Amino acid sequence: MGNNNTINRPTTTTIINREESDNIDKMSEVEAEETKIITAVIVGAGNRGQMYAEFSRIHPERFKVVAVADPKKFARTYIQKRYKLTDERVFEDFNDILKLEKLADCVVIATPDALHKEPAVGFANAGYHILLEKPMAVTEEDCREIVAACKKNNTILSVGHVLRYYPPLQKLKELINSGIIGDVVNIHLHEPVGFYHFAHSYVRGNWRNEDESTFVLMAKCCHDIDLLLWWFEGQRCTKVSSFGSLFQFRKEKKPEGASSRCMDCSVEKECPYSAKKMYLDPIKEGCVGWSSVICDEPSIESVTDALRNGPYGRCVYESDNDVCDNQVVNFEFENGQTATFSMVAFTEKLCERQVKVFGTMGELTFNGSGPISRFDFNSKEIFIHKPVCSFSGFGGHGGADYHLINSFVHALAENDPSKVVTGADISLRSHLLVFRAEQARVEGRVVVPEDVLV
Repeated sequence: MGNNNTINRPTTTTIINREESDNIDKMSEVEAEETKIITAVIVGAGNRGQMYAEFSRIHPERFKVVAVADPKKFARTYIQKRYKLTDERVFEDFNDILKLEKLADCVVIATPDALHKEPAVGFANAGYHILLEKPMAVTEEDCREIVAACKKNNTILSVGHVLRYYPPLQKLKELINSGIIGDVVNIHLHEPVGFYHFAHSYVRGNWRNEDESTFVLMAKCCHDIDLLLWWFEGQRCTKVSSFGSLFQFRKEKKPEGASSRCMDCSVEKECPYSAKKMYLDPIKEGCVGWSSVICDEPSIESVTDALRNGPYGRCVYESDNDVCDNQVVNFEFENGQTATFSMVAFTEKLCERQVKVFGTMGELTFNGSGPISRFDFNSKEIFIHKPVCSFSGFGGHGGADYHLINSFVHALAENDPSKVVTGADISLRSHLLVFRAEQARVEGRVVVPEDVLV
């Protein structure tokens, strides 16, 4: 401000990459050549199971859902009707499937986090390939057991680290590998969870309590640690530290006059975390939204009842949650490079990860959507790099869900595990580093992750 010198002011240049357009055509040709239809069992028919099953409606010539298992009648009936399954192919317990002759080529496991190990090991031993929702499991021992079972049975395992398949983050990886910003010195990755998303999932919801699920760094952010290892591929992490706390959603932070439930609260209208605002108001306006999570068939009556009697109607300051609502993790790599990761509940943005990559010749910036900006130290110019956004049949994680299962189906159809970029060994390493980061936070010390080889 007050400086009129514009000689070195950066200019903006858009780079058009012809090779990227060619890649789209090549992908289409590969898909057209596939003739084998991959059959699948869905174990866990909630949101994630439904999302992956949708691939069979987009590509019925490549993928077919042939059975479902879920203890909830509404969830399994939804899959049954949507994919026209006979009663003989619908199960309450996945173990009943394992008693039969092999029904399909693969299984999609999208059960609650703490219930991943048993079906993963069971289906690996039964000869199924596996798409396993992240995290792999909630204990280190279970993660190792899953990987061992998959290796023993030559199972192709794809872990649901969908962000490796997100086109902008793939483009970021490509730019890092190209050397265009020189040697990478530091990466900062920020995960803005979203104030209402955190209240829904990590204060009132399934991931609120470590004993019932797992710590938040694993439940929410194993994606992010996996991304950092991917971007620093080939570099061994030598030190990790972490700090975090449950800052806000505690009983002592409860506003004066607040009730234990939002439906009967005198200060509810002034509370941004009001369950009425999150679940009941959208229903009144004709939008189901996240109300489908709190009751099977959302209506004004059913949602009102759920808020009066169920966990999602509790005051956020009166829940049994104990996971961190803010956390930072610091990493040092063997060549002196560093990385920082931060997770914060209190954000406007919802899971739109922001990344800064600092190199010796320039820096890269991604703000959660759109293209990647590169500032070149030599020319002092800003270049805009646009990622390839090839066809995506559904929108979970910015289309990354589609690309993950698309790669998994390719791998099975061609018997080529290399098409899966979130396989057993890679995913085990990133999970182990998440465990080490949480160990550092809990013990208040720097941890040397000697068993995590990158």
